[in-house]
Amino acid sequence: MPPEATAPAISLEDKYTKEGWVYITGTQALVRLPLLQRQLDSAQGLNTACYISGYRGSPLGGFDRELQRAGSVLAENRIVFQPGVNEDLAATAVWGSQQVGLRDSSECDGVFGVWYGKGPGVDRSGDAFRHANLAGSAAKGGVLALLGDDHTCESSTTCHQSEFALIDAMMPVLNPAGVQEIIEFGVHGWAMSRHSGCWVGLKCVHDTVSSTVCANICAANFNIQAPDGKDLPKGGLNIRTGDTAREQEARLHNHKLKAAQAYCRANRLDRVVLNSPAPRIGIATAGKSYLDVRQALADLNIDEERAQALGLRVYKVGMVWPLEPTKALEACGGLETLLVVEEKRDLLEGQLKQLFYGKRNAPAIIGKFDRDGKPLLRSILDLNSNLVAIALAETILATVEDPALKEQLASLKALEAKPEPQAPLVRTPYFCAGCPHSSSTHLPEGSRGMAGIGCHFLAQFMDRNVDGFTQMGGEGASWLGEAPFAATEHVFQQMGDGTYFHSGALAIRAAVAAGVNITFKVLYNDAVAMTGGQAHDGPLTPWGISWQAHSEGIKAIALVTDEPDKYAAEVQWAPGTTLHYRRELDWVQTKFRKVPGATLIIYDQTCAAEKRRRRKRGAYPDPPKRLFIHDRVCEGCGDCGQQSNCVSLLPLDTIWGRKRTIDQSSCNKDYSCNDGFCPSFVTVLGGALRKGRGAERAPAGLALLPEPELPSLAERPYGILIGGVGGTGVVTVGALLGMAAHLDGKGVSVLDQLGFAQKGGPVTTHVRIAAHPGGINSPRLNAGDADLLLGCDQLVVSGDEAL
Repeated sequence: MPPEATAPAISLEDKYTKEGWVYITGTQALVRLPLLQRQLDSAQGLNTACYISGYRGSPLGGFDRELQRAGSVLAENRIVFQPGVNEDLAATAVWGSQQVGLRDSSECDGVFGVWYGKGPGVDRSGDAFRHANLAGSAAKGGVLALLGDDHTCESSTTCHQSEFALIDAMMPVLNPAGVQEIIEFGVHGWAMSRHSGCWVGLKCVHDTVSSTVCANICAANFNIQAPDGKDLPKGGLNIRTGDTAREQEARLHNHKLKAAQAYCRANRLDRVVLNSPAPRIGIATAGKSYLDVRQALADLNIDEERAQALGLRVYKVGMVWPLEPTKALEACGGLETLLVVEEKRDLLEGQLKQLFYGKRNAPAIIGKFDRDGKPLLRSILDLNSNLVAIALAETILATVEDPALKEQLASLKALEAKPEPQAPLVRTPYFCAGCPHSSSTHLPEGSRGMAGIGCHFLAQFMDRNVDGFTQMGGEGASWLGEAPFAATEHVFQQMGDGTYFHSGALAIRAAVAAGVNITFKVLYNDAVAMTGGQAHDGPLTPWGISWQAHSEGIKAIALVTDEPDKYAAEVQWAPGTTLHYRRELDWVQTKFRKVPGATLIIYDQTCAAEKRRRRKRGAYPDPPKRLFIHDRVCEGCGDCGQQSNCVSLLPLDTIWGRKRTIDQSSCNKDYSCNDGFCPSFVTVLGGALRKGRGAERAPAGLALLPEPELPSLAERPYGILIGGVGGTGVVTVGALLGMAAHLDGKGVSVLDQLGFAQKGGPVTTHVRIAAHPGGINSPRLNAGDADLLLGCDQLVVSGDEAL
């Protein structure tokens, strides 16, 4: 921006209050949605409220945090957020929100609901979904189900695609392409739900919900068209009292899905976005794949004029199930070839083939396989714009001779070829400095442990004799089927406190009922650490766990902690519960593995990352004690690392050989590194770290540096890939660049690839900057897209993904 230009006024509240162009993440857009719906209802004279419940998980891991941060503005608009203990109970609660006013008088005209959950949560909520969708939504309420799908298993235990679970419950599914459509399809989803009586799914994948863009949010942009409703049955389609199961099934099969299709047709959620006077080749696509198609066309230099010459037509589907037939037949009929571009299993492709079966104007439909039955667009992992461009170019070249396109195809195939294997040094996720799991996942010699869902899952990749895991809440139940046939007589089962509260308590009950020999270790860390340090979704204490386990029939209970004296004298523990310092963990475990039946160890130590956050806010004690290693005394034996398993212990090369040192900037004052017998440790009480002094003036000659020559954005966006380690500011760098571009009136997208970043894993941030907000296609940079590689860590930026 020129020095004389004035930056627009920007506030952090813009994302929830401003109308017009707003710099916003997909997660924040989901928080803005109920505020916008309330505004639209109010303009129509409706006095509505909103109820939100669900359970966090990537890519919706931060949704509840954003809702809590916006608590005051949500409360002003009668939007109630109540985290679910687990996903299916949350879905049942949302179902209850649609019953407001059926039996008693209500303070509002209706309640529109939001359920959210990760793919595994969609799976476990199938029964609740089925019942609630059959019962129906309220005429002035409506329900959106946010489906958080991790297509590539970046931070999950399986790759997920949730559409088919919703098809089983006969719930319509909308698939937005980017943050802008999260807003638009969310509003349409509630309107569709009200009209049809169906719950409506909204697909949320990483590339849409985790990206940051400039979005145009304005209530005046919405002009919802209600279908005529002439074919609606007597009594309508919405929830009612006195309903029977047979009546619900008939209404859903015969009317409700058709009403959803009618809404889709009336509001043009499916539409042709690129056309030709003489179309021969069509592309049908939806959601994130539509962004890949747009980027693929740009990479192939196929603009609107060239597309017309090639006979291309692009049909963008908004409601991926049930496919609206009228517009689909119009858009795809008469084409020679129809290429269906979609991630994971084929959903649109199967519906289109069924729709055109036996019709004279049916195109040859290809997608997962080409005309000859050879693989074309893979169903595993995800797709990217390069893979789409290759499939599209091959489809066009099968009928047209185009030397330029052939050359571009060869170039793209070369880019997608795997690079030469790099050095085996990679950034792997690990326990944070001072992490409770560094101590809690230790096992006695000769014992076997099983992992579970949570940060402690990483113990599988360490020398801990811990392996195997289950779905969330199934921890320990797999041993019931293995124990009768195993030579091993006893196992330890790790379970996070969040998992215990979510559903894991039932697995403990099952183990007691089965009479197997197992010791559960409930790792009470005072926060749901893996998704960002949220509080438990209800009252949960170590002594409460002891009483619940005792009432279930657990044979022996012990509490192990780093602070045995922190419990008040009046705390009542379950009968027989013994308290121990964490140094006694090995003794306790050795004792418990000899006890027949199910036993329980509650390991209580606050999450190290959460300690750090709270100390910064002054909400947690900060001990006036620090440990240092005297390098003249240290012999470099590594016993401190064996004792603590701590990443703050670093090698220190000296003229006397390799020693050890403590990285004071990352140390979380766990002190377990001093548990050995080492004379090199020095304890400092009451001291504080010296702070570095900033430069008083700019170094000589810095002012003489020339202004950089900015790249032209006229032809295409500029791509920046930032690579580094979790917790070091990589995401902040991307956010600063994105906001700067937004202030300058540019188009921008920022996409963070985090995975297990908070555990020291790799982070890559993808930034695209365009001349205007409409100039961004896919937010993800693919092979050959980066104009600048900004390295914050050598290992990450020299790895296969970055290169």
